[in-house]
Amino acid sequence: MIKIISSPNCVNSPKIEFLKQYNIAFAEGNLTFLIDSVSDDIVWNIIGDQQIEGKVNFAKALEEMKSVKASELIIDQILSHGKEGAANGIMKMQNGEKYAFSDFYMFQGAKGIKIKAITSYCIKM
Repeated sequence: MIKIISSPNCVNSPKIEFLKQYNIAFAEGNLTFLIDSVSDDIVWNIIGDQQIEGKVNFAKALEEMKSVKASELIIDQILSHGKEGAANGIMKMQNGEKYAFSDFYMFQGAKGIKIKAITSYCIKM
C-alpha cells in the first residue's frame, strides 16, 4: 500500500480533486484511470526524456513504467484555473530512490476533466 501525503487544498474545486486522484493513480499504477482520463490526441512531454503522442502510445509508456513501484507520494501543491492545472511533490520508490516532480496539465476545455497535454519535469533527488 502506498502512503499518500497531500497538502490541504480547496475542497470545492472538482479539477483540483481530479488532479489529486490522477497523481494518486499514477503512483499506484492505476492504468485504467490514467488512460480513461486523457484525450485520444494526448501529448505527454517528459522534459529531457521523450514526447509521447496519442492515447495508444501513452498507454504503452505507462505500461513500461509500471514495473517501478512507488512507496510514498507527497503532493505539495495542486493548482487549477480554467483549462490549465499543475501539481508538484515528491515520489518515493520502493527501491529507495526519490523523485521531485512538477506536472503541468492542459484540459480539453474549462469545464471538462479530460487531459489534452501534460508537461512533466522529474528530478532524481
